[in-house]
Amino acid sequence: MTDAQETAADSSLRTTGGAPPDDVESAPIPLLEPRDGIPPVIADDASLARVIAAFAAGSGPVAVDAERASGYRYGQRAYLVQLRREGAGTALIDPVACPDLSGLGEAISGVEWVLHAATQDLPCLREIGMVPTRIFDTELAGRLAGFPRVGLGAMVESVLGFVLEKGHSAVDWSTRPLPEPWLRYAALDVELLVDLRDALEKELDRQGKLEWAQQEFDAIAQAEPAPPRKDPWRRTSGMHKVRRRRQMAVVRELWEARDRVAQRRDVSPGKVLGDAAIVEAALGMPVNVHALAGLNGFGHRMGRRQLEQWQAAVDRARALSEAELPQPGQPVTGPPPPRAWADKDPAAAARLSAARAAVSALAEELGMPQENLITPDTVRRVCWEPPAAPDPASVATALTGYGARPWQVEQVAPVLVTALSAKAPKG
Repeated sequence: MTDAQETAADSSLRTTGGAPPDDVESAPIPLLEPRDGIPPVIADDASLARVIAAFAAGSGPVAVDAERASGYRYGQRAYLVQLRREGAGTALIDPVACPDLSGLGEAISGVEWVLHAATQDLPCLREIGMVPTRIFDTELAGRLAGFPRVGLGAMVESVLGFVLEKGHSAVDWSTRPLPEPWLRYAALDVELLVDLRDALEKELDRQGKLEWAQQEFDAIAQAEPAPPRKDPWRRTSGMHKVRRRRQMAVVRELWEARDRVAQRRDVSPGKVLGDAAIVEAALGMPVNVHALAGLNGFGHRMGRRQLEQWQAAVDRARALSEAELPQPGQPVTGPPPPRAWADKDPAAAARLSAARAAVSALAEELGMPQENLITPDTVRRVCWEPPAAPDPASVATALTGYGARPWQVEQVAPVLVTALSAKAPKG
């Protein structure tokens, strides 16, 4: 950190629940260059070995970030990994040239990793062998501390008094070689991450929430990888317009055909065929290539062979027997949608209304978003099937069974006991 950066950091730790103290009036300072310059991109085994040794010998937490190529490439793999640690400096690693970073992961596995929005980066880091045992998530810390804006740029500005340039967040990080401005941006993303962590730790401790945050961080670090989604084609944008099972089959066939093409070409599925075009074809049920070409999304820019492959998918859906058609909706494993509660179970609807109001009031009192205090799904499940005798112990057991952390149970169980006793209005 330069002398100017150190001075600003010392005077601008604005850790008062997201609002600077009244006596802080200094304008935020643009952070334009990494303190040690832009490091070279690590793209060979010898350089990687030196980085591993340096980070193993460093001290304190490790700032970690990853850049993907969402919207450009198939999947969510990492195309750049950034790290910074005291005594080791900053490293920019190309995981395409160095696809196995398990050695680096092992070298820092017992160290606390500092990430911003950890759940976004951990899956792609896991794919290349980097799995932390301890984390500190600065975005989640900001939520728990009550900051109104928790993006990295907003947090660095409000807490440390620096402005990060965020113009390259959505670029195609699979580009090679990576332009120097992108590398500068990537290095700056980890430049102050540990400083931000330290300031947020102090603020959480001041608010009496540090132990709560640690429980949340541990839950993220220990979570198993998410299983593959069942029937991912059902998440096609605009799917709510598709009512008939035969039309649903068209969506499924086109989605799966598009996914195969996207995977083979290593491009984002949306660049192969848009969701809107898939839904258009499902609603229109074209009988031939000519009819398909007349639909939105299948215009004159699309070649004959492309049109034929999409029409083949439509034809496959047309040829399916009734038994082979997808069922409407997905199997529901929890309570029905809340909008149906008043008709299905008025007492449950009354419990849910009371519980939502109680949780909202408690979240406001604690200065954090409701969804971080307790997940809406957990509240719904407890209200739909409450304990026979909703006393504090039984409600606490129910919350724990749905995955609530101890701090959440301690805070939420008492207010839910009262809410679960709410009665449906008469008449």
